[in-house]
Amino acid sequence: MFHLPMRGAANEQVGADDASGHGHGERRRSQRALRRLPFAVMIAVAVIDLLAGPTLGFLPLLTLGPTFASVSGSVRRTALVGVVALAICLPLAWYGQVLLTKQNNVTIATIIGVTAASMLASHLRLRRERELADVRAVAEAAQRVLLRPVPRRAGDLRIALSYTSAAAEARIGGDLYEVVTTPYGVRLLIGDVQGKGLAAVETAAWVLGAFREAAYDEPELAKIGDRLEASLARHLGGEQFVTAIVAEVGEGAMALVNFGHPAPLLIRSDGRAVAVEPPEESLPLGLGALGGDPPRPHRVAFGAGEQLLLFTDGVIEARDAAGTFYPLIDRARLLRSGDPQTALDTLRGDLITHVGGPLLDDAAMLLLRKHRPGEVSGKVSREVS
Repeated sequence: MFHLPMRGAANEQVGADDASGHGHGERRRSQRALRRLPFAVMIAVAVIDLLAGPTLGFLPLLTLGPTFASVSGSVRRTALVGVVALAICLPLAWYGQVLLTKQNNVTIATIIGVTAASMLASHLRLRRERELADVRAVAEAAQRVLLRPVPRRAGDLRIALSYTSAAAEARIGGDLYEVVTTPYGVRLLIGDVQGKGLAAVETAAWVLGAFREAAYDEPELAKIGDRLEASLARHLGGEQFVTAIVAEVGEGAMALVNFGHPAPLLIRSDGRAVAVEPPEESLPLGLGALGGDPPRPHRVAFGAGEQLLLFTDGVIEARDAAGTFYPLIDRARLLRSGDPQTALDTLRGDLITHVGGPLLDDAAMLLLRKHRPGEVSGKVSREVS
Protein backbone atom coordinates (compact mmCIF):
# COMPACT_ATOMS: atom_id res chain seq x y z
CA MET A 1 0.00 0.00 0.00
CA PHE A 2 1.13 3.53 -0.67
CA HIS A 3 -0.52 6.39 1.23
CA LEU A 4 -1.05 9.71 -0.44
CA PRO A 5 -1.24 12.96 1.49
CA MET A 6 -4.59 14.51 2.12
CA ARG A 7 -3.08 17.97 1.76
CA GLY A 8 -0.57 19.54 -0.63
CA ALA A 9 2.49 18.75 1.44
CA ALA A 10 4.93 19.57 -1.33
CA ASN A 11 4.08 23.21 -1.09
CA GLU A 12 3.85 25.56 1.86
CA GLN A 13 1.35 24.16 4.30
CA VAL A 14 -1.92 25.41 5.75
CA GLY A 15 -0.42 28.66 7.02
CA ALA A 16 0.88 29.42 3.56
CA ASP A 17 -2.48 28.52 2.02
CA ASP A 18 -4.22 30.94 4.38
CA ALA A 19 -1.70 33.66 3.50
CA SER A 20 -2.20 32.90 -0.18
CA GLY A 21 -5.99 33.20 0.19
CA HIS A 22 -5.59 36.48 2.01
CA GLY A 23 -3.23 37.69 -0.74
CA HIS A 24 -5.75 36.74 -3.43
CA GLY A 25 -8.44 38.73 -1.60
CA GLU A 26 -6.18 41.76 -1.43
CA ARG A 27 -5.38 41.47 -5.14
CA ARG A 28 -9.08 41.26 -6.04
CA ARG A 29 -9.81 44.41 -4.05
CA SER A 30 -6.89 46.17 -5.69
CA GLN A 31 -8.14 45.16 -9.14
CA ARG A 32 -11.61 46.52 -8.39
CA ALA A 33 -10.11 49.79 -7.20
CA LEU A 34 -7.97 50.08 -10.33
CA ARG A 35 -10.99 49.46 -12.59
CA ARG A 36 -12.91 52.25 -10.90
CA LEU A 37 -10.01 54.68 -10.69
CA PRO A 38 -10.17 56.05 -14.31
CA PHE A 39 -13.84 57.00 -13.95
CA ALA A 40 -13.32 58.46 -10.47
CA VAL A 41 -10.46 60.61 -11.74
CA MET A 42 -12.44 61.89 -14.74
CA ILE A 43 -15.47 62.71 -12.58
CA ALA A 44 -13.20 64.58 -10.17
CA VAL A 45 -11.65 66.55 -13.06
CA ALA A 46 -15.12 67.42 -14.42
CA VAL A 47 -16.34 68.65 -11.02
CA ILE A 48 -13.19 70.73 -10.45
CA ASP A 49 -13.45 72.23 -13.96
CA LEU A 50 -17.08 73.20 -13.37
CA LEU A 51 -16.23 74.83 -10.05
CA ALA A 52 -13.10 76.62 -11.27
CA GLY A 53 -14.48 77.85 -14.57
CA PRO A 54 -12.82 77.76 -18.02
CA THR A 55 -9.98 80.12 -17.18
CA LEU A 56 -7.88 77.51 -15.31
CA GLY A 57 -8.22 74.80 -17.98
CA PHE A 58 -8.46 71.48 -16.10
CA LEU A 59 -9.80 69.55 -19.11
CA PRO A 60 -6.36 68.20 -20.25
CA LEU A 61 -6.30 66.22 -16.99
CA LEU A 62 -9.03 63.98 -18.47
CA THR A 63 -6.13 62.11 -20.12
CA LEU A 64 -5.52 60.53 -16.71
CA GLY A 65 -8.57 58.34 -17.37
CA PRO A 66 -7.20 56.26 -20.29
CA THR A 67 -3.73 56.36 -18.74
CA PHE A 68 -4.94 54.65 -15.56
CA ALA A 69 -7.18 52.31 -17.58
CA SER A 70 -4.15 50.87 -19.38
CA VAL A 71 -2.69 49.70 -16.05
CA SER A 72 -5.29 46.98 -15.47
CA GLY A 73 -7.87 47.11 -18.26
CA SER A 74 -8.10 45.53 -21.67
CA VAL A 75 -7.50 47.38 -24.94
CA ARG A 76 -11.25 47.69 -25.46
CA ARG A 77 -11.83 49.02 -21.96
CA THR A 78 -9.01 51.55 -22.39
CA ALA A 79 -10.59 52.73 -25.64
CA LEU A 80 -13.96 53.01 -23.88
CA VAL A 81 -12.43 55.15 -21.15
CA GLY A 82 -10.91 57.39 -23.85
CA VAL A 83 -14.33 57.81 -25.48
CA VAL A 84 -15.82 58.67 -22.07
CA ALA A 85 -13.06 61.26 -21.59
CA LEU A 86 -14.01 62.89 -24.92
CA ALA A 87 -17.69 62.68 -24.02
CA ILE A 88 -16.95 64.63 -20.83
CA CYS A 89 -14.59 67.07 -22.50
CA LEU A 90 -16.89 68.26 -25.30
CA PRO A 91 -19.92 69.27 -23.17
CA LEU A 92 -17.67 70.95 -20.60
CA ALA A 93 -15.89 72.87 -23.37
CA TRP A 94 -19.25 73.96 -24.80
CA TYR A 95 -20.44 74.96 -21.32
CA GLY A 96 -17.25 76.97 -20.75
CA GLN A 97 -17.51 78.52 -24.19
CA VAL A 98 -14.12 77.22 -25.32
CA LEU A 99 -15.36 74.59 -27.80
CA LEU A 100 -13.40 74.63 -31.09
CA THR A 101 -10.89 77.10 -29.72
CA LYS A 102 -7.22 76.43 -30.31
CA GLN A 103 -6.71 75.46 -26.66
CA ASN A 104 -9.63 73.04 -26.70
CA ASN A 105 -8.57 71.49 -29.99
CA VAL A 106 -5.17 70.76 -28.45
CA THR A 107 -6.92 69.18 -25.45
CA ILE A 108 -9.04 66.93 -27.70
CA ALA A 109 -5.97 65.88 -29.71
CA THR A 110 -4.12 65.16 -26.48
CA ILE A 111 -6.94 62.92 -25.20
CA ILE A 112 -7.02 61.01 -28.51
CA GLY A 113 -3.22 60.63 -28.59
CA VAL A 114 -2.95 59.51 -24.96
CA THR A 115 -5.82 57.04 -25.47
CA ALA A 116 -4.06 55.51 -28.50
CA ALA A 117 -0.79 55.22 -26.58
CA SER A 118 -2.61 53.72 -23.61
CA MET A 119 -4.28 51.14 -25.85
CA LEU A 120 -0.85 50.10 -27.17
CA ALA A 121 0.50 49.89 -23.62
CA SER A 122 -2.49 47.76 -22.58
CA HIS A 123 -1.94 45.41 -25.54
CA LEU A 124 1.74 44.94 -24.69
CA ARG A 125 0.94 44.40 -21.00
CA LEU A 126 -1.66 41.74 -21.75
CA ARG A 127 0.70 39.92 -24.12
CA ARG A 128 3.40 39.94 -21.45
CA GLU A 129 0.94 38.64 -18.85
CA ARG A 130 -0.05 35.76 -21.14
CA GLU A 131 3.60 34.87 -21.67
CA LEU A 132 4.23 34.92 -17.92
CA ALA A 133 1.16 32.75 -17.31
CA ASP A 134 2.44 30.16 -19.79
CA VAL A 135 5.89 30.18 -18.21
CA ARG A 136 4.41 29.83 -14.73
CA ALA A 137 2.24 26.90 -15.81
CA VAL A 138 5.29 25.09 -17.18
CA ALA A 139 7.29 25.92 -14.04
CA GLU A 140 4.57 24.62 -11.74
CA ALA A 141 4.39 21.36 -13.70
CA ALA A 142 8.16 20.98 -13.37
CA GLN A 143 7.95 21.75 -9.66
CA ARG A 144 5.34 19.03 -9.12
CA VAL A 145 7.68 16.52 -10.76
CA LEU A 146 10.71 17.69 -8.82
CA LEU A 147 9.21 17.92 -5.33
CA ARG A 148 6.49 15.34 -5.06
CA PRO A 149 4.07 15.07 -2.13
CA VAL A 150 5.48 12.82 0.58
CA PRO A 151 3.39 9.91 1.94
CA ARG A 152 1.46 10.74 5.08
CA ARG A 153 1.97 7.16 6.30
CA ALA A 154 4.70 4.60 5.84
CA GLY A 155 4.34 1.54 8.03
CA ASP A 156 4.16 2.73 11.63
CA LEU A 157 5.46 6.17 10.67
CA ARG A 158 3.36 9.29 10.35
CA ILE A 159 5.03 11.92 8.17
CA ALA A 160 4.49 15.66 7.88
CA LEU A 161 6.17 18.23 5.66
CA SER A 162 6.50 22.00 5.54
CA TYR A 163 8.29 23.82 2.74
CA THR A 164 8.61 27.57 2.34
CA SER A 165 10.53 29.09 -0.57
CA ALA A 166 12.22 32.44 0.00
CA ALA A 167 11.70 33.41 -3.67
CA ALA A 168 8.59 35.47 -4.26
CA GLU A 169 5.82 33.56 -6.08
CA ALA A 170 7.95 30.42 -6.08
CA ARG A 171 7.08 27.06 -4.58
CA ILE A 172 10.52 25.52 -4.60
CA GLY A 173 14.07 26.71 -4.19
CA GLY A 174 17.35 25.16 -3.17
CA ASP A 175 16.01 22.92 -0.39
CA LEU A 176 15.04 19.36 -1.25
CA TYR A 177 13.40 16.32 0.34
CA GLU A 178 12.14 12.86 -0.49
CA VAL A 179 10.60 9.89 1.33
CA VAL A 180 10.40 6.47 -0.34
CA THR A 181 9.37 3.02 0.80
CA THR A 182 11.90 0.47 -0.45
CA PRO A 183 12.55 -3.25 0.06
CA TYR A 184 15.11 -2.16 2.66
CA GLY A 185 12.70 0.02 4.64
CA VAL A 186 11.60 3.63 4.61
CA ARG A 187 14.40 5.84 3.33
CA LEU A 188 14.44 9.60 3.23
CA LEU A 189 16.53 12.53 2.12
CA ILE A 190 16.65 16.16 3.14
CA GLY A 191 19.18 18.60 1.75
CA ASP A 192 20.14 22.19 1.07
CA VAL A 193 21.86 23.30 -2.14
CA GLN A 194 24.46 26.04 -1.99
CA GLY A 195 23.16 29.19 -3.65
CA LYS A 196 19.73 30.22 -4.88
CA GLY A 197 17.73 30.59 -8.05
CA LEU A 198 17.46 28.30 -11.06
CA ALA A 199 20.98 26.95 -10.63
CA ALA A 200 20.08 25.69 -7.15
CA VAL A 201 16.86 24.12 -8.46
CA GLU A 202 18.81 22.33 -11.20
CA THR A 203 21.28 20.93 -8.66
CA ALA A 204 18.39 19.83 -6.45
CA ALA A 205 16.96 17.94 -9.42
CA TRP A 206 20.24 16.04 -9.91
CA VAL A 207 20.37 15.06 -6.22
CA LEU A 208 16.75 13.94 -6.11
CA GLY A 209 17.06 11.91 -9.29
CA ALA A 210 20.17 10.12 -8.02
CA PHE A 211 18.57 9.42 -4.63
CA ARG A 212 15.34 8.03 -6.10
CA GLU A 213 17.33 5.49 -8.09
CA ALA A 214 19.90 4.60 -5.44
CA ALA A 215 17.35 4.25 -2.62
CA TYR A 216 15.80 1.27 -4.39
CA ASP A 217 19.01 -0.22 -5.76
CA GLU A 218 21.48 -0.04 -2.88
CA PRO A 219 21.06 -2.34 0.14
CA GLU A 220 23.55 -0.30 2.19
CA LEU A 221 22.79 3.25 3.26
CA ALA A 222 26.42 4.37 2.81
CA LYS A 223 26.30 3.30 -0.85
CA ILE A 224 23.45 5.74 -1.45
CA GLY A 225 25.72 8.54 -0.31
CA ASP A 226 28.43 7.28 -2.64
CA ARG A 227 25.99 7.34 -5.55
CA LEU A 228 24.93 10.91 -4.73
CA GLU A 229 28.56 12.03 -4.52
CA ALA A 230 29.39 10.40 -7.85
CA SER A 231 26.37 12.00 -9.53
CA LEU A 232 27.23 15.47 -8.27
CA ALA A 233 30.88 15.05 -9.23
CA ARG A 234 29.71 14.66 -12.84
CA HIS A 235 27.39 17.67 -12.81
CA LEU A 236 28.76 20.22 -10.35
CA GLY A 237 31.78 22.40 -10.92
CA GLY A 238 34.01 24.60 -8.81
CA GLU A 239 33.17 24.66 -5.13
CA GLN A 240 29.43 24.03 -5.33
CA PHE A 241 28.06 21.62 -2.76
CA VAL A 242 24.93 20.23 -1.12
CA THR A 243 24.49 19.55 2.58
CA ALA A 244 22.23 16.56 3.14
CA ILE A 245 21.07 13.77 5.43
CA VAL A 246 20.20 10.32 4.13
CA ALA A 247 18.29 8.18 6.64
CA GLU A 248 16.69 4.78 6.95
CA VAL A 249 14.06 3.84 9.52
CA GLY A 250 14.38 0.38 11.02
CA GLU A 251 12.92 -1.58 13.93
CA GLY A 252 13.42 0.52 17.04
CA ALA A 253 16.24 2.57 15.50
CA MET A 254 17.15 4.90 12.68
CA ALA A 255 20.37 5.05 10.67
CA LEU A 256 21.58 8.42 9.40
CA VAL A 257 24.39 9.57 7.13
CA ASN A 258 25.09 13.27 7.60
CA PHE A 259 26.85 15.23 4.85
CA GLY A 260 27.56 18.49 6.70
CA HIS A 261 23.86 19.15 7.34
CA PRO A 262 22.30 20.61 10.53
CA ALA A 263 21.71 17.81 13.03
CA PRO A 264 18.05 16.75 13.28
CA LEU A 265 16.10 16.92 16.54
CA LEU A 266 15.00 13.74 18.26
CA ILE A 267 11.96 14.39 20.42
CA ARG A 268 11.63 11.69 23.05
CA SER A 269 8.28 10.39 24.24
CA ASP A 270 8.64 12.47 27.41
CA GLY A 271 8.98 15.68 25.34
CA ARG A 272 12.75 16.15 25.62
CA ALA A 273 14.39 17.37 22.42
CA VAL A 274 18.02 16.47 21.68
CA ALA A 275 20.15 17.13 18.61
CA VAL A 276 21.32 13.97 16.83
CA GLU A 277 24.89 14.99 16.12
CA PRO A 278 27.00 12.74 13.85
CA PRO A 279 29.98 11.06 15.52
CA GLU A 280 32.38 13.05 13.35
CA GLU A 281 32.35 16.03 11.01
CA SER A 282 31.99 15.34 7.29
CA LEU A 283 32.08 17.29 4.04
CA PRO A 284 28.93 18.14 2.09
CA LEU A 285 28.09 16.32 -1.10
CA GLY A 286 30.07 17.60 -4.06
CA LEU A 287 33.25 18.19 -2.07
CA GLY A 288 34.38 14.58 -1.84
CA ALA A 289 37.31 15.28 -4.16
CA LEU A 290 38.87 17.45 -1.45
CA GLY A 291 39.78 14.33 0.48
CA GLY A 292 38.81 12.82 3.79
CA ASP A 293 36.81 9.72 4.58
CA PRO A 294 33.16 9.73 3.53
CA PRO A 295 30.65 9.79 6.42
CA ARG A 296 29.47 6.45 7.73
CA PRO A 297 25.98 5.66 9.01
CA HIS A 298 25.35 6.16 12.71
CA ARG A 299 22.37 4.69 14.52
CA VAL A 300 20.05 6.29 17.03
CA ALA A 301 17.25 4.68 19.02
CA PHE A 302 13.88 5.61 17.58
CA GLY A 303 11.03 3.96 19.41
CA ALA A 304 7.27 4.20 19.60
CA GLY A 305 5.93 7.62 20.54
CA GLU A 306 9.12 9.43 19.50
CA GLN A 307 9.57 12.00 16.75
CA LEU A 308 12.42 13.08 14.51
CA LEU A 309 12.46 16.58 13.01
CA LEU A 310 14.77 17.10 10.03
CA PHE A 311 15.19 20.64 8.77
CA THR A 312 17.34 22.93 6.64
CA ASP A 313 19.38 25.86 7.89
CA GLY A 314 16.71 28.32 6.76
CA VAL A 315 14.86 27.34 9.95
CA ILE A 316 17.59 27.77 12.56
CA GLU A 317 19.13 30.80 10.83
CA ALA A 318 15.87 32.74 10.67
CA ARG A 319 16.16 35.93 12.75
CA ASP A 320 13.74 38.38 14.27
CA ALA A 321 14.03 42.16 14.07
CA ALA A 322 16.57 42.14 16.93
CA GLY A 323 18.78 39.60 15.12
CA THR A 324 17.91 36.68 17.43
CA PHE A 325 18.00 33.26 15.79
CA TYR A 326 14.91 31.09 15.93
CA PRO A 327 15.13 28.91 19.09
CA LEU A 328 14.09 25.64 17.49
CA ILE A 329 14.92 23.38 20.45
CA ASP A 330 12.82 25.53 22.77
CA ARG A 331 9.93 25.51 20.30
CA ALA A 332 9.97 21.71 19.88
CA ARG A 333 7.19 21.56 22.46
CA LEU A 334 4.84 22.81 19.72
CA LEU A 335 5.14 19.39 18.04
CA ARG A 336 3.21 17.54 20.74
CA SER A 337 -0.28 17.95 19.21
CA GLY A 338 -2.19 14.91 18.01
CA ASP A 339 -1.75 15.18 14.24
CA PRO A 340 1.85 15.50 12.93
CA GLN A 341 0.89 17.83 10.08
CA THR A 342 -1.07 20.11 12.40
CA ALA A 343 1.87 20.18 14.79
CA LEU A 344 4.33 21.05 12.05
CA ASP A 345 2.03 23.74 10.66
CA THR A 346 1.94 25.26 14.14
CA LEU A 347 5.73 25.26 14.30
CA ARG A 348 5.95 26.88 10.86
CA GLY A 349 3.50 29.58 11.91
CA ASP A 350 5.61 30.26 14.99
CA LEU A 351 8.72 30.53 12.80
CA ILE A 352 7.10 33.14 10.55
CA THR A 353 5.81 35.03 13.59
CA HIS A 354 9.36 35.07 14.98
CA VAL A 355 10.73 36.53 11.75
CA GLY A 356 7.87 39.00 11.43
CA GLY A 357 7.79 38.84 7.64
CA PRO A 358 8.90 36.73 4.67
CA LEU A 359 11.75 34.31 5.25
CA LEU A 360 15.09 35.29 3.73
CA ASP A 361 16.06 31.69 2.98
CA ASP A 362 14.25 28.53 1.94
CA ALA A 363 13.03 26.52 4.90
CA ALA A 364 12.09 22.83 4.76
CA MET A 365 10.98 20.69 7.71
CA LEU A 366 10.23 16.98 7.70
CA LEU A 367 8.63 15.45 10.80
CA LEU A 368 8.58 11.69 11.42
CA ARG A 369 6.45 10.33 14.24
CA LYS A 370 6.61 6.66 15.20
CA HIS A 371 3.28 5.51 16.47
CA ARG A 372 2.76 2.89 19.08
CA PRO A 373 1.39 -0.49 17.94
CA GLY A 374 -2.35 -0.24 17.37
CA GLU A 375 -2.38 3.58 17.58
CA VAL A 376 -4.50 5.26 14.93
CA SER A 377 -3.65 8.63 13.43
CA GLY A 378 -6.11 11.43 13.99
CA LYS A 379 -6.40 11.99 10.23
CA VAL A 380 -7.51 9.44 7.67
CA SER A 381 -5.41 9.07 4.54
CA ARG A 382 -6.48 7.78 1.15
CA GLU A 383 -4.81 4.51 0.20
CA VAL A 384 -3.77 3.58 -3.31
CA SER A 385 -2.83 -0.01 -3.94
